[in-house]
Amino acid sequence: MAMRIFQNNGLSRGFRMHRREGRYQDFAAGRAQFLDTRFTASHILMPVLDGSPDAFYTNGDDENLQLLWAKENGLGTSDLEQILLAQIEQHRTEVFYNLDPIRYCSRFVAKLPGCVKTSVAWRAAPSGNVDLSGYDLVVCNFPSILESWRQKGCKVAYFSPAHDPVMDSYASARSDEFDLIFIGGYTRHHVKRSQALTAAASAAGVRARFYLEDSRLTRLANALAPLPVLRSHRHPDEIRGIRADPVYGRDAYAATAKSRIVFNGAIDMAGDDRGNMRCFEAPGCGAVLLTDAGRYPEGFVDGETMLEYSSVEQIPELIGKLMRDEELASSIAKAGYAMVKERYSKTLQWTKFKELV
Repeated sequence: MAMRIFQNNGLSRGFRMHRREGRYQDFAAGRAQFLDTRFTASHILMPVLDGSPDAFYTNGDDENLQLLWAKENGLGTSDLEQILLAQIEQHRTEVFYNLDPIRYCSRFVAKLPGCVKTSVAWRAAPSGNVDLSGYDLVVCNFPSILESWRQKGCKVAYFSPAHDPVMDSYASARSDEFDLIFIGGYTRHHVKRSQALTAAASAAGVRARFYLEDSRLTRLANALAPLPVLRSHRHPDEIRGIRADPVYGRDAYAATAKSRIVFNGAIDMAGDDRGNMRCFEAPGCGAVLLTDAGRYPEGFVDGETMLEYSSVEQIPELIGKLMRDEELASSIAKAGYAMVKERYSKTLQWTKFKELV
């Protein structure tokens, strides 16, 4: 039996700043243009990516996209919440899956039209006093965060990102333009990650590139002459020389496919749980995942499908090991690619989602 599924997403600040956006001709064209970027594609469900008539997708915080839909459907409002509710009602949604629940929390759920039978929120970060108890289910792949939501009165379930089939074309056309890359955020609050990045950047004889989404103060600190008040926000010299602008979606896939190693480090809030998107994207594009020790999802095995470091001091040593031992690097990359593609396919992700709802 078909399920009328509505998936809502939100655009990150960095993606908004750096995306190459053409003028939308209409809502359908704008949505197709976005989906082709593959931004957060590991979280987008198979029926959406396959264009199923039972699936509807939008980015509820994308003003240009949403106002086009409102105009095309004769809705005389610019209120993004009202537009999203109208879309859900017109679609006759049965299952509402929201990847942006901080913007659309329990107060929004209370306004959903009667056609919606089940509401699901993805949230994989601590969220202060935000109330998600109005959702029928809160999901993510970080057990400790799920437990925190459970203690706040939410029903929770483990649910994972998936392998984006588009990654296969990048994995099959690999090159080693770089030895090591990093893709992700950088702020002074990411203390452990910052220390790890500095150690990785210090590895001798390594062709490295760090694609960094910097905080506002970090951007300011690096744009100006060194100022004592901004010292803690400024990139270390080792990082400044190899920094590049952030990349997302297809651009991140392309960057990954040009490097032997993708470096990963959890932000401090993650505790011991691991499993951010990079864990799926790096092996999915055929690179070796070099990442910090912790509790990983099934299939992520140190020395087999990835390589772990347990201290900052180990990082240069492990990078050197992967550069010297091409057979080891190739073995881990191939095993990681096969594991992610088989264990975390879009088909299995969709099957799991249907079981949950």
